[in-house]
Amino acid sequence: MKSHQDSMAQLAQALLHPASIALYGASDDASKMGGRPVQFLKRSGFAGRIYPINPKRAEIQGLQAWPSLQSLPEVPDQVFVLTPTETVIPAVRECAALGVKVVTILASGFSESGTEGVQREEELRQIARETGIRILGPSSLGVVNPRTGLVLTANAAFAEPDIPPGKVFVASHSGSMIGALVSRGKARGVGFAGLVSVGSEVDLNVGEICAATLDDPAIEGYLLFLESMRHGPELRAFARAAHRAGKPVIAYKLGRSAAAAEMATTHTGAIAGEDDIADAYFKDLGIARVGVLDALLETFPLAKRIPLESAPKRVGVVTTTGGGAAMAVDQLGIRGVVVEPPSAETLKRLEQAGLPCTPGRVLDMTLAGTKYETMKGTLDILLSAPEFDLVLAVVGSSARFQPQLAVKPIVECAGQPKPLAAMLVPDAPEALAALTAAGVPCFRSPEACGDAIAAVLARRQPGQEPRLPATGPTRTLSEADAYGILDAVGVPHAPVVLRHFGGEAASLPFAYPVVAKVCSADIPHKTEVGGVLLNIGSDEELVAAMATLRHNLDEKAPRAFCDEVLVQPMQKGLGEVLVGYRVDADAGPIIMLAAGGIWAEVAKDRSIRLAPVTVETAREMVLEVNALKPLTGLRGKARGDLEALAHTVSALSQLALKPELRVADAEINPLLILPEGQGVTAVDALVFQHV
Repeated sequence: MKSHQDSMAQLAQALLHPASIALYGASDDASKMGGRPVQFLKRSGFAGRIYPINPKRAEIQGLQAWPSLQSLPEVPDQVFVLTPTETVIPAVRECAALGVKVVTILASGFSESGTEGVQREEELRQIARETGIRILGPSSLGVVNPRTGLVLTANAAFAEPDIPPGKVFVASHSGSMIGALVSRGKARGVGFAGLVSVGSEVDLNVGEICAATLDDPAIEGYLLFLESMRHGPELRAFARAAHRAGKPVIAYKLGRSAAAAEMATTHTGAIAGEDDIADAYFKDLGIARVGVLDALLETFPLAKRIPLESAPKRVGVVTTTGGGAAMAVDQLGIRGVVVEPPSAETLKRLEQAGLPCTPGRVLDMTLAGTKYETMKGTLDILLSAPEFDLVLAVVGSSARFQPQLAVKPIVECAGQPKPLAAMLVPDAPEALAALTAAGVPCFRSPEACGDAIAAVLARRQPGQEPRLPATGPTRTLSEADAYGILDAVGVPHAPVVLRHFGGEAASLPFAYPVVAKVCSADIPHKTEVGGVLLNIGSDEELVAAMATLRHNLDEKAPRAFCDEVLVQPMQKGLGEVLVGYRVDADAGPIIMLAAGGIWAEVAKDRSIRLAPVTVETAREMVLEVNALKPLTGLRGKARGDLEALAHTVSALSQLALKPELRVADAEINPLLILPEGQGVTAVDALVFQHV
């Protein structure tokens, strides 16, 4: 039986380095979708064997045509099916019967087209499962490997001659984007080590394809264009492996504007929002997520220079143009990156060297900086200054026609240990080409510059791999049973006593006043049925409260089974928060800390991470929730026990390592924050458990 590593190597070979290709349904007309791959492969100098399949023609664009796959002299490594939707399944079955390793499907008309399309897609999935053939698509525009002349695509953009090879590999849900990236990359001097149009991912997906190429020494990084986060576990496994291999991953994902969806009965899904979970997913896996298309092409050199660490990075800016630098600083600032001013020691060194500058947050050299000696001397000092982790040089008009003045010294400083990046304000293709050739991260616009730097600095070290239970139907636990789950991970909660309806209010182990709540797995939201009564002050009042709760249940939830009342002491904290854990279908387990009370869903003041998290990471989350700032002792206010809060967030996140508890969702709402040194306590919990 083949090992996983052997299977991945075979996949990479058949997909990107095939020795032979069959074009099923090839056309003699190079202007048609079915004719383009033949034209592109011939022109690009593909060294492998090309077999056009067309029973109606003896020749296709000067190549011998074959009537069927069975008539070929060999089994091709890869077949590109170019025929209409209704012919696809028979063609794939034929490929599988012959032993073809990879089949790529151009046609659409599958899950996106309604019930019949969904059935067709499931049939393709079944063929792949039963036969082992790997399927790329449907709706795939093909595969390109500029290193070998493999231009196996119907994308018209590949009429572009001389596609430059490079170091980055592209995987895209959108077929048109691989062509767009090639043309944009060519204009920037950026080449590619491979491009794959993934399409609908009926079988092969982005993560699996990229993972299969990780052993290729010619590939040093990855660019992903994503329309969704389908196949999240495979993408997560690839991202972790890419991090271990030292190969940065940059992603552009659509969907930032999508409204938050209710993803569970708990509040956690609604508050987090689908795209916010995606954002945490990328950052926590060390993926630099960009939101500007130009940045997708321009970020790799920067990500390659800056190691993936959790500590924040300090950026220094030097410029020959105040206005240009101000634009860059603005774009960094709105993305949460603060530009550090030079220290007094650095300013003293510049003064002693006779280098002109206007001190401030940005080191403005003005027009005097457009001299080789001035820029070179300044960069040498800034790149050795301990207060900066990254230096950004913003160059004005001289970059276009006199790059030897301020751009040449940037090129010469490219090899220094500290990362150096450049933004050119004018359109300066010659200067950009020189910077690109030298490996200097360089940007054409302040938006791409700010986006790329912020995305690279936002990456975090991947944490511990979760261990999750088998998925399946879930059941709601009663609040009392939910506290049992909290006990299992060490989350503190208020004392609990259970009393049966109709029984006596026997003495309680804690003092009045108390709260009484209906306790039933059938009633996850107790307040909606009048199931919570507060400030109960005596045994007599507790008996009356239980009668009221029974009446409310009979009236508002007559079908719910409930024979118990949960009693807790009334407690009040300095503040309250919501802490939620859930296993997202795509992202996997997440942990969320959010402002509590009525603002939970309104303000969406929250912090999200992939679970599990360490206490150190949980401390970072606490700092990110604005509502908790007053509890740091701000303006003389009482300090809350935020350290206990961090420990509790980390503790709940450990559900991601306890598959035996079978938890799908768990939410504490509210968790009371007590004064410093007194801890935190959960006073309500809702848990959904796999059956």
